[in-house]
Amino acid sequence: MPRGRFKLIAEVYLLFGRGGELLLSKRANTGYRDGDFGLVSGHVDGGEPLAVAAAREALEEVGVLIDPGDLRLKTVMHRRHEDERIGFFFEPARWTGEIINAEPHKCDALGWFAPDALPANTIGYIREAIRCAGAGIPYADYWNKDD
Repeated sequence: MPRGRFKLIAEVYLLFGRGGELLLSKRANTGYRDGDFGLVSGHVDGGEPLAVAAAREALEEVGVLIDPGDLRLKTVMHRRHEDERIGFFFEPARWTGEIINAEPHKCDALGWFAPDALPANTIGYIREAIRCAGAGIPYADYWNKDD
């Protein structure tokens, strides 16, 4: 029986920075790593450019407008959990509006943390992507199935 073509799930993440700290969101009611900290993020919709997807997720999750042209790609991560995914981690140069928890049904809290002092319950691949982005590493693999 012929196998179908391999598929990779595309995700976008936002590295919001303020005064040397990064914005993390505490996951809730999602079915994946609830109670742990991650980044503002989401899946890319079909036919949607990556930067447009990242700007859309910023509006949906934290209520700010970002011009896709104001996003800078910091790192890309190919990872495996139960399936394979590729994440694109963008840093916004600017945004319009105040960051708020626009999805309280999916997020228990927002907080600003120094990259070298992330909460212990930060998701492992997120921690690694933050390290890579800060070190100027444009690409990383993450094959820890626990994250």
